[in-house]
Amino acid sequence: MGFSIRLTDHERRVADAYARLHSQSLSEAFKQALFDRIADEFDLQVARDALTDYANDNYQSHPISELWDECDL
Repeated sequence: MGFSIRLTDHERRVADAYARLHSQSLSEAFKQALFDRIADEFDLQVARDALTDYANDNYQSHPISELWDECDL
């Protein structure tokens, strides 16, 4: 699937320079940036959920052995 993005001349120069710096095509650079952002957003949500769980446990931690038991390790 293809798609287009409208960029100003300045934005295009910056994007081209970034892609060249990383030895990538412009398409590869945009694709990598998109999926890096998606992964960052996912990681941030996991961290927020973990902090909420921690707060709901009155900020009490548990021994790592409990996690190992829970995961059958």
